[in-house]
Amino acid sequence: MKLETIDTQPTIAAGRFDLRPPRASDAGLLAHYAGDERVARNTSSIPHPLPPGTVEAFLARVTAPDRTETVWVIDGSRDGGSEVMGAIGMKRVDEGQCEIGYWVAHAFWNTGVASEAVGALVAANPCQCRTIFASVFQDNPVSARVVTNHGFSYLGDAETFSVARNAKVRTWTYSRKMD
Repeated sequence: MKLETIDTQPTIAAGRFDLRPPRASDAGLLAHYAGDERVARNTSSIPHPLPPGTVEAFLARVTAPDRTETVWVIDGSRDGGSEVMGAIGMKRVDEGQCEIGYWVAHAFWNTGVASEAVGALVAANPCQCRTIFASVFQDNPVSARVVTNHGFSYLGDAETFSVARNAKVRTWTYSRKMD
């Protein structure tokens, strides 16, 4: 099955920051924050240490015209904050179904950034998904609270490979029906 590609990407206002399309000038801050082992270990796809060129390849992939994943940078500059506070994205997994994923720079942990970003993206539903899935590591209950606080329901346990941990990690899977 060929998944639909994404041809436009809106900027989404999210309280004290904006979710905006990534740009090449974000590479330095993305590398700085995503290169933090505490951040990388809470994702399945960010390696640690972060090899040279990883962020540039990521930016090329998520800004390509034929992408099936849309990523927004969490940008706090509107209110005098950091231009990059993390990233959040929606990846098409099937027709009408997306998986949401996000990470927040360690400097902004426990400040509500993840919750605001998830809430704004779910409310906007820019990919017009009928169902949105989320998967969180079982050793990260804060991320589980973020998604459940935004209407996601527990589906079950699974596991995924974490590149930074070089190991399989137990996960909780959640979904939210949008229609």
